[in-house]
Amino acid sequence: MARNPIQMQKGMSLSELYRQYGNEAQCEAAVVAWRWPNGFVCPRCGSREHAIVGKRRLFNCHGCQAQTSIKAGTIFARTLLPLTKWFQGMYLLTQSKNSISGLELARQLGVRPDTASLLRHKLMSVMAERDANVKLEGHVEIDDAVLGGERSVLDGGKQGRGGPNKVPFVVAVETSKEGHPLRLLLHVVATHDGEAIKAMAQAHLEPGTRVVSDGLGCFRAVTRTGCVHEPVNVTKANIHGEKLACFRWVNTVLGNLKTTIAGTFKSVAKRYVPRYFAEFQYRFNRRFQLADLLPRLACIATRAAPRPYEVLRLEYAAG
Repeated sequence: MARNPIQMQKGMSLSELYRQYGNEAQCEAAVVAWRWPNGFVCPRCGSREHAIVGKRRLFNCHGCQAQTSIKAGTIFARTLLPLTKWFQGMYLLTQSKNSISGLELARQLGVRPDTASLLRHKLMSVMAERDANVKLEGHVEIDDAVLGGERSVLDGGKQGRGGPNKVPFVVAVETSKEGHPLRLLLHVVATHDGEAIKAMAQAHLEPGTRVVSDGLGCFRAVTRTGCVHEPVNVTKANIHGEKLACFRWVNTVLGNLKTTIAGTFKSVAKRYVPRYFAEFQYRFNRRFQLADLLPRLACIATRAAPRPYEVLRLEYAAG
């Protein structure tokens, strides 16, 4: 059997990580290059004239006299963690297909679990923001799914898809003309109904996209956004949906997602699910260049707005 070139990528090794980002000076130089690719620009007045002053090596603007640190105004703002820890954390989150548990992340970084958790959620928030406007096109396989285990009736919960601890979502995979998976969308919905599917299609499907789904009625709503709907009646096909070729990749991705959550995290709190989905989706959509995942994430993290704990909590509430 021929080897899958995507799966057999070398990626970024530990030795390469330490060669490129092994000390604080290397990390700082990388952050400066990503933040100001054409040279320093004062975030307050836009002046380029500056000097580097003090033990903290602050950028002192000659125009307005404001002082700016490398971390200020980025995802790394107001953190006591050295940049080397941040880069190690990004390495661990990007180079593993099934991610890494929070406790293991804390052990590998040598920090407290709460610190590792905050670092992770800041990075997942950046990933979610980066892919917020992703749009699939061409041929797309789509399916409905729920995430969450059964809850005891004695605890006041109910079993089935409508249980209070269940998270309904839509999984969609864009495929090439040759039938290979290209891009993934994991979209959490309040419920699987026409309005939710229409909103999802407006935000994440280009008009004219050919959407293949099972016979669930709510997926007809994609036609209201200019997409073409091709339902496949699994019952009439007299075959289990997972075995149908037209749903091969959407079911493969869904299986990998649930394996990752069950095997790596055991469970995910309902309010955090969109973030963990964003992490999985971010890695999947950039899997063709595994070695570039870390610098790409570090670059957008450098250019992202700060994410203090209070902002993260507001994002949870909004989600």
